[in-house]
Amino acid sequence: MQTILGAGGSISIELAKSLKYFTDDIRLVSRNPKKINETDQLFSADLTDRDQVFKAVEGSEIVYLTIGFEYSTRVWQKQWPPLMQNVIDACISNNAKLVFFDNVYSIGSDFVKHITEESPIYPTSKKGEVRAQVDLMLLDQMKAGKIRAIIARAPDFYGIDINKSVLMSLIYKNLAAGKKAQWMFNARTKHSYIYTPDAGKATALLGNTPDAYNQIWNLPTDRKSLTGEQWVNLFAKEMGKKNNYKLISGGMVRILGIFIPFLKELFEMRYQFDRDYFFDSIKFEKYFKYQPTKYEAGVKEIVQQLAAKKS
Repeated sequence: MQTILGAGGSISIELAKSLKYFTDDIRLVSRNPKKINETDQLFSADLTDRDQVFKAVEGSEIVYLTIGFEYSTRVWQKQWPPLMQNVIDACISNNAKLVFFDNVYSIGSDFVKHITEESPIYPTSKKGEVRAQVDLMLLDQMKAGKIRAIIARAPDFYGIDINKSVLMSLIYKNLAAGKKAQWMFNARTKHSYIYTPDAGKATALLGNTPDAYNQIWNLPTDRKSLTGEQWVNLFAKEMGKKNNYKLISGGMVRILGIFIPFLKELFEMRYQFDRDYFFDSIKFEKYFKYQPTKYEAGVKEIVQQLAAKKS
């Protein structure tokens, strides 16, 4: 049994699609799980409850933690540490391996200019402090030999789920509505994004590779980092739109944050946008001989798929 905790999100959907190539015994866990593959087993659970976490993990060989809580420091501080502890305990109790789909918030400051598996855990935001805490919880148990686990890291993502990606919301959604695209903080710095199908395929591959455990892996991401302006140009070209955009400065984000909770939460993460942000996945690419989707190909595919949905 391979179990996804936090089914239904952009990443977990792609993960479930990819897991079918390894097993037909897949359990999807969330409050209201829905089948991705015909043979998927659905398990409804509140993963903030310790007993329900144990029940969801029971009988699993591999557990994938892909849950996404509300984008709120307060919520993360309250829910992430106990969830990680409960998942670790449940996996140890059931002798299950754990694959934690992680972001890079625990890496802060100028370390985002070149993010590798060796980058130090050095948070410079409140949300980063939470992610560092849960990362260290898992790493400590791995080092102690109490659990076989993987931390699979990914940068921000882009894919056909428009509302779950800042990139898609700022650029695609606005251009599709006949408006100017938007970018935040600095449109002339580079920023890496991972294509959601790559993220799902790579996470499934890691989980089903015994030698991959007890390591951190950066998931496959195109090495050709683009600036905000280049991202706008790429989407505009594929969509047949003008490449006009509006920059939301740091000051504007702070002011708008008074009225828009998401922007208030995003302000502390400005270090990911006001300088170059490069995510290096060469370790994964070399080990698995995997070629990440080129940004041009990913955007083209997304635009075509979303156009087909509308027709």
